Amino acid sequence: MEDQNTEDLYRSINHAERMIRKVEVYAQKRLLCDVVLLVGERTIPAHRLILSAASDYFAAMFTNDVREATQEEIRMKDVDSDALAALVQYMYTGRIELRDESVESLLSTACLLQLSEVVEACCGYLMKQLHPSNCLGIRQFADAQGCTDLYKVANNYVMENFCDVMQNQEFCELSADEVSKLLTNDDLNVPNEEMTFHALCTWAKHDMSTRKKYLSKLLANVKLPLLPPQFIADHVETNALFKEDRECQELIMEALKYHLLPERRHSLQSPRTKPRKSTVGVLYAVGGMDCTKGATSIEKYDFRANTWTQVANMNGRRLQFGVAVLEDKLFVVGGRDGLKTLNTVECYDPRKKTWSLMPPMSTHRHGLGVGVLEGPMYAVGGHDGWSYLNTVERWDPQARQWSYVAPMSTQRSTVGVTVMCGKLYAVGGRDGSSCLRSMECFDPHTNKWNLCAPMSKRRGGVGVASFNGFLYAVGGHDAPASNPTSSRFDCVERYDPKTDVWTTVAPISSMRDAVGMCALGDRLFCVGGYDGTQYLADVECYDPNTNEWTKVSPLCTGRAGACVVHIRHTQLI
Repeated sequence: MEDQNTEDLYRSINHAERMIRKVEVYAQKRLLCDVVLLVGERTIPAHRLILSAASDYFAAMFTNDVREATQEEIRMKDVDSDALAALVQYMYTGRIELRDESVESLLSTACLLQLSEVVEACCGYLMKQLHPSNCLGIRQFADAQGCTDLYKVANNYVMENFCDVMQNQEFCELSADEVSKLLTNDDLNVPNEEMTFHALCTWAKHDMSTRKKYLSKLLANVKLPLLPPQFIADHVETNALFKEDRECQELIMEALKYHLLPERRHSLQSPRTKPRKSTVGVLYAVGGMDCTKGATSIEKYDFRANTWTQVANMNGRRLQFGVAVLEDKLFVVGGRDGLKTLNTVECYDPRKKTWSLMPPMSTHRHGLGVGVLEGPMYAVGGHDGWSYLNTVERWDPQARQWSYVAPMSTQRSTVGVTVMCGKLYAVGGRDGSSCLRSMECFDPHTNKWNLCAPMSKRRGGVGVASFNGFLYAVGGHDAPASNPTSSRFDCVERYDPKTDVWTTVAPISSMRDAVGMCALGDRLFCVGGYDGTQYLADVECYDPNTNEWTKVSPLCTGRAGACVVHIRHTQLI
């Protein structure tokens, strides 16, 4: 048989719409209806065919061998009559009105009837209505209805806006278990741990007589050791809520020991000493070498959001410079601009987003390391364009001037510098003839450098950082790039200043040098680097408890030799 000529085929444009409108009129006039839904005293006439076509719930009811398949009247239990009537009308018209006072009953009934489009529309409506005064209720409702997307959005809203949420009635009416779940969540967006302590006190005072018995359990969810010692003395230890509770007093004593005995902190680690992501501050990755032969951009990392964003640009090209945080600002020190080695110092204020020029160093330096120790900032080693340097300069922020201190025992460029336990450490680097294994530390009180135990490998372009009382040396190369036998490392060594011993820990994911290193919260971050082929955007963080590196969100721009520093949130407010 030949195919019918499409030119002879007539198709009505609005046939289906006209048909369904007629069926709707029949339902309104109770004509040709073959089923009546009963809700309380209300009767809702309908057509099985329409209900089955629109709702999987009714399709299963009317097309299977169940009692309701042949009943003319069907009793609907545990549903709101207005919601059911509105949804039956929706099945005929495809339209439904969403209002504040009825959307929750519509959503719960639509979930029952498996009307996925209505469920999605109601969830979208409730997402738009989220407010600190209602978000906890919407979150609880979404959980009860199994609306995972709405629950996720509402929960994220609660976490993000907790400081406002805790001041509303819904928070005060939560159960102890619900409060506990909130306070144990490290994604809670609070500027400091004091805020979670105030939240607990607010909740407890709302109904002291019945809530007193939960205080020790809930106080254990507050990170008391991370509170400032003055706050503990003034607001926690003297608080009448906790005076008569022995377990609460033990928690307060634990926090005081954490501050009074810093040398024992390693043995006092617990969930209470793990900071919340929102309280640890941010990382800044400044400049470095990229595919354009010199990145001028500055990126900021938000630990809680796991995102990097570009926030500023340097005033010009700088490579192999140093950066330190001093007076709540980023000090960019020395480097080279591609033509000459610099002694200039610029200062970036993250709050004002402004740059200012500072007094220059006495010596031009690139490949230097920078660290802040007990107030002053130190510029260590480097190369002046002619020779490798062992000289060290100190910036006095009060006098606003540079002066020389004792030189290192060894000339070092591409040196790793960090501060730990009241001393300044210079790690590895190059002396002009080879890459170095050696490390030395500077005591500002004696103005002397002392040699420490050497690393197991020679490391130029090494990334270093101090973290939890240890010094970490990450990546690097064992010879200049011009040397054909040169190789880069993925290995990581950790130095214990108490024993003067290096140990090997888990390696990073790939071999590279010129990585940026910095601690943030309870993690150590390894940022960017060069693998011999490309400038990397990779970022990994190290968990000392598991001895594992985990990849996190990459940089916006791949870069090597970026200076990575940490600024606390309190400095940015």
